[in-house]
Amino acid sequence: MKTKTILFDLDGTLINTNELIIASFSHTLEKYGDRTYTREEILDFIGPPLVDSLKKVNPDKVEEMITAYREHNYANHEKYVEAYPTVVDTMKKLKESGFQMGIVTTKLSDTAKLGLKITGMDQLFDILIGLDDVDNAKPHPEPILKAIDELKANPMTTMMVGDNYHDIEAGHNAGVQTAGVAWTIKGRKILEDHDPNYMLEEMSDLLQIVGVE
Repeated sequence: MKTKTILFDLDGTLINTNELIIASFSHTLEKYGDRTYTREEILDFIGPPLVDSLKKVNPDKVEEMITAYREHNYANHEKYVEAYPTVVDTMKKLKESGFQMGIVTTKLSDTAKLGLKITGMDQLFDILIGLDDVDNAKPHPEPILKAIDELKANPMTTMMVGDNYHDIEAGHNAGVQTAGVAWTIKGRKILEDHDPNYMLEEMSDLLQIVGVE
């Protein structure tokens, strides 16, 4: 069945926020952590909802830590955030070709919108489902199913594209096609172990997969 709806994760998939996320975690852990955390340890925090990652550091001060993280992250977006190669052109071509497109992210909606605006993609998506729009984050299927429902899309003609195994699992759980991105900071093997239908070497690969070129 031909793909008609494409849902994208945001951080690590469309926009490169890795250094911003690492800087925001480092800033927060310096204030609230019980020790110095290595870059490798911080990389493990990328992907899951913020609350789950920070609970592991200091369960008694999670709310304060989330506030510190979000304030730093929002304030430093302009400094760090950029779109990955071929992303903006690919999104424009998909939009022009009539695909329904949405963002499904574990970020809060306002911060996600800021990232889209900085990279010039704020007018390209039909829907944005953020962490504050759902009760259950990925890998639970709720965010994907909510996007499908609001777009009046068909799961059989929908694809979820992401850089984290949570994205692939959520796609499987929602019954949609899945595509992993090879530029994930997590290493492509983690994605391949979760059996995505496709693996993108760069975002423009998607055009061929969905029949645009």
